Amino acid sequence: MTITHLVSGDHKRKRVSSFTSVSAIMEALQLSLPHPWGSNKTCLQLGKTIRPLRLQPSCALSKQGQRFFTSLATSVTGDPLVTDRLIRKFIASSSKSVALNALSHLLTPSSSHPHLSSLAFPFYSLLTRAPWFSWNPKLVADVIALLYKQERFREADALISETVSKLDIRERELCTFYCCLIEFHAKHKSKKGVFDTYTSLKQILFCSSSVYLKRRAYESMICSLCVIDLPREAENMLEEMKVQGITSKPSLFELRSIVYAYGRVGLFKDMKRLLFEMESEGIKMDTVCFNMVLSSLGAHGELLEMVSWLQRMKYLNIPLSIRTYNTVLNSCPSIMSMLQDPKSIPLSLTELLADLCENESMLVKELIVSSVLVEAMAWSSLELKLDLHGMHLSSAYLIILQWFDELRTRFELVETDIPAEVRIICGSGKHSTVRGDSPVKHLVKELMVRTESPLRIDRKNIGCFIAKGKVCKSWLC
Repeated sequence: MTITHLVSGDHKRKRVSSFTSVSAIMEALQLSLPHPWGSNKTCLQLGKTIRPLRLQPSCALSKQGQRFFTSLATSVTGDPLVTDRLIRKFIASSSKSVALNALSHLLTPSSSHPHLSSLAFPFYSLLTRAPWFSWNPKLVADVIALLYKQERFREADALISETVSKLDIRERELCTFYCCLIEFHAKHKSKKGVFDTYTSLKQILFCSSSVYLKRRAYESMICSLCVIDLPREAENMLEEMKVQGITSKPSLFELRSIVYAYGRVGLFKDMKRLLFEMESEGIKMDTVCFNMVLSSLGAHGELLEMVSWLQRMKYLNIPLSIRTYNTVLNSCPSIMSMLQDPKSIPLSLTELLADLCENESMLVKELIVSSVLVEAMAWSSLELKLDLHGMHLSSAYLIILQWFDELRTRFELVETDIPAEVRIICGSGKHSTVRGDSPVKHLVKELMVRTESPLRIDRKNIGCFIAKGKVCKSWLC
């Protein structure tokens, strides 16, 4: 099936003409949008290139934003005036970074407050009136994508029309806006949004002579198709790009995206075929590629196949990473089940391996011979430090069990210097789904209590556990 077929029928929508009066549209829809030419503050800076968008996870919600969301959740009475007053008060009392941070959490699909996502558009509309606000087409694209997901197409089309009018004949900025928009639609898993924006991008490409713009647009379309699990269509577009002479060599990012998409939907033959083609063209697999393969196999319960890929990594001297640990261990049902009740989990590697099924045990054995633990440790005469940042609950659990054995082995060596202080860094939950609530910290605390460890929460840094080195040696040996 081609993209042309996919965008036919129900997937085609009439766009509001870019020459239609924006103010008339907003009046008809009774939208409280700022006038596109209202002040110099809302105009795009001429000559300033909009950088290609890369979707990154939003940073943790600020404490002020957390309090604001709590007040919204507890004060929702169905009265829009109450909500409007709360939003206005928050924006007026917040800095630019805090306000934009709150909006990003309302817009993201992974928000810990999904029930408040309907407030993103009114929040954005009021935010545009702030004295510090600077109009940003990327932010508009993010808002439009959420409106599409909520099937609020009139408001979305009004914003699209406003943006097209602002950017006018600036082809580069307009193309980048649509590239941002199609990627945001993909992030929301909106096939309709992706197909509609695909049509708009195609029209721009048809009229453009810029190879750069065509390359940028194809990359966004290909990667967006991968995100919505259409790898075959994405690969067809890759071939189309080659035929048109836009590029003879796809980017590694595009190839990885298609490989991962094939794996996610369970088309492992196509995934392996594309990996073989990449290797035949001199593109060697690295840790990132292997992690994608492992993640795909894990999502489909192919644990034995994961073992063979880990063994291949070892044979090729491809280093494992914390993400490899996260990916593999999160695919082990027994381990994930154990972690539901930390009060009864095994307290040593030997006990853990005995409780696992054969396939999971083989996976764990492949992980523990890697250098991930050593890389997470720093050992000197002053301090022994174990950093658990970036580790999921399952990874932190296994690493700590490995760490127990590693410390015991080193402490038993006569020539080993005993560090003055032992420290486990697990964080205080600043980046957790619920700010200040760190699942890894809770797990570490439970393990320390159950093993009667001398490590205690540091009074100066609640995201750390500390103890004297000699005391730790006595405990383990």
